Amino acid sequence: MKLDTKALRYLTAEDWRVLTAVEQGSKNHEIVPTPLIAQISGLRGGSGVHKCISNLAKINLIARIKNAKYDGYRLTYGGLDYLSLHTHQKRQVLYSVGNQIGIGKESDIFVVASPTGTQHVLKIHRLGRISFRSVKANRDYLRHRNSGSWMYMSRLAALKEYTFMKALRENGFAVPEPIAQSRHTIVMTLIDAFPLRQITEVPDPAGLYGQLMEMILRLAKFGLIHGDFNEFNILIKEEKLLPPSNPSQPDLQGSSPASTTPTSFLPTPILIDFPQMVSIDHANAAMYFDRDVNCIKRFFQRRFHFTSDAPGPFFADARKQVGREGAKRLDVEAEASGFSKKMAKELEAYMREVGVDGDGEEGEGEDDDDSGSEDVNSEDDLEQEDPEALDHAAVDGAGDSTHKTNQDTAESILYSNQT
Repeated sequence: MKLDTKALRYLTAEDWRVLTAVEQGSKNHEIVPTPLIAQISGLRGGSGVHKCISNLAKINLIARIKNAKYDGYRLTYGGLDYLSLHTHQKRQVLYSVGNQIGIGKESDIFVVASPTGTQHVLKIHRLGRISFRSVKANRDYLRHRNSGSWMYMSRLAALKEYTFMKALRENGFAVPEPIAQSRHTIVMTLIDAFPLRQITEVPDPAGLYGQLMEMILRLAKFGLIHGDFNEFNILIKEEKLLPPSNPSQPDLQGSSPASTTPTSFLPTPILIDFPQMVSIDHANAAMYFDRDVNCIKRFFQRRFHFTSDAPGPFFADARKQVGREGAKRLDVEAEASGFSKKMAKELEAYMREVGVDGDGEEGEGEDDDDSGSEDVNSEDDLEQEDPEALDHAAVDGAGDSTHKTNQDTAESILYSNQT
């Protein structure tokens, strides 16, 4: 499931039409029949279609499943990646893809650049990756799942995250600005900040603790519970505070002397990762709310040796604040914008069955390419596909200058044969 953009610029207009045809055919077919691919693509001449299919299969954008009842192909995650990047490129959102700066249990994070050179973040949802690692515990659920349904769940996760991120941003919450969403990917602003889990000390733990609890309560006021509010999904941005002038001690010319007070910084929390966000009317809302609160309390006790004297906050009190002071019900607004209750239930069922509540567990690992299970000559069927899963490694150094895109060396996603 590695993102490799080297071949993207070399795809022809006919290749894109065939790849799009496989995607469209996947809506109703687990394996899209070859004649249907030719029909949807609208290309004249069977030899041209087969040549495109061969080209796409060689770079693992589509895969042929042996021992199938008929000749056909399925879309791979690599193919979905290319289609998404192609859409972002046509919308003038992306120009180049740079370094990978984060690996979640079921997502990958990259630094990308726009046509104007502005750096953004590309998040690729890859639901299903962790599920294969826990296949023994989830065999009953996975028996009814194939690669197409994992991709559908990834689309839902991206749509949900984009919808809630946009609503939160528009209502003054400290979240990245969402720029675009296509299929299972989201492009958002790059935040010059570090994950809370990397912070070893802060000048005022009580102040930061208060900000985080206020954020949890403010989310509840707008009808939302994050569901995975912990040190992995909170970025800390240092806001520079200017030292106050001291007019009581003017110099000989009558002007204030240069202040010798060292520059201070105010740690400002930025919230990320929203696929597991739920409405405050959810049946398990109290459990999710208490879990968010307790995650922060445990972290501050362990990392900063800080324990608040104030009890709570409590769900019952937060519930009474819903809609107060003109706060919108963002859970209702998100549903009206296109992320329906049906979609929410499907995504929640997936996360519950495979034990995914966001990317809040620490771990490290390397992503093994799944091209072996997607190769045209593979002898594995859909149920046997078993790409290696990744443990969580948070979005490390999302704002670190060492991860910035170098447009001279980055793989450009422009290509000579644009459609």
